[in-house]
Amino acid sequence: MNEQRQLIVNADDFGQSGGINRGVIEAHEKGIVTSASLMVRWPAAEEAARYARAHPHFSVGLHLDLCEWSYSDSVWSPLYEVVRIDDANGIKEEVAKQIDSFVHLVGRTPTHFDSHQHVHRSEPVRSIMIETARRFGVSLRDFSDEVKYCGRFYGQAANGYPYPEGISAQALIECLRSLPTGITELGCHPGWPDDLNSMYTNERRRELEVLCDPAIRATINQEGIQLSSFHSLAVAAIGV
Repeated sequence: MNEQRQLIVNADDFGQSGGINRGVIEAHEKGIVTSASLMVRWPAAEEAARYARAHPHFSVGLHLDLCEWSYSDSVWSPLYEVVRIDDANGIKEEVAKQIDSFVHLVGRTPTHFDSHQHVHRSEPVRSIMIETARRFGVSLRDFSDEVKYCGRFYGQAANGYPYPEGISAQALIECLRSLPTGITELGCHPGWPDDLNSMYTNERRRELEVLCDPAIRATINQEGIQLSSFHSLAVAAIGV
């Protein structure tokens, strides 16, 4: 049994905008982010992929992008929908298309899979992505025996209302101190969001500040937590 606590800090939405790209890169180079998930459909995806190509040890997975929903006036409404999330055949085609785009952009296959607004947690996306992850031999968020997922570092409640205490430095420190043994993926969304139409904007700037806070790195060191990535897991698995 692995008694070591390993932490993958994964930034979602890489490639969605230039501001998010800058935030993810800053959180990687100056903070604790070790991996990112790329949205291939957006104009800024090429910029994000260029960084990934120049930094092959930076772990980059596919952030499957099928839709985005926004909460307003007590109602959830779609901002966009790429394919109906109950259309299994359409989803299979879109998954294949986005993986092909990823390989074309990044020049390698994804190190892991997850999805925008966690749509892969429900059927039929779930079964399709479980099979896809098995075929590629990589982790799928929430469905990996090896990697546990932690989504506590988030600045909104389930209904979309602000929850700033969820992305404070103290909240992240408490999360780090309570990490179980084994491998945990901590999700995050750093960014400079001025060029983004999303229900999650100012929270991204605050996440970036906290992820780069020296107190966070100090806590990781004090707790004996090993920062890792999906890339390093794959390297360890083949004994390189």
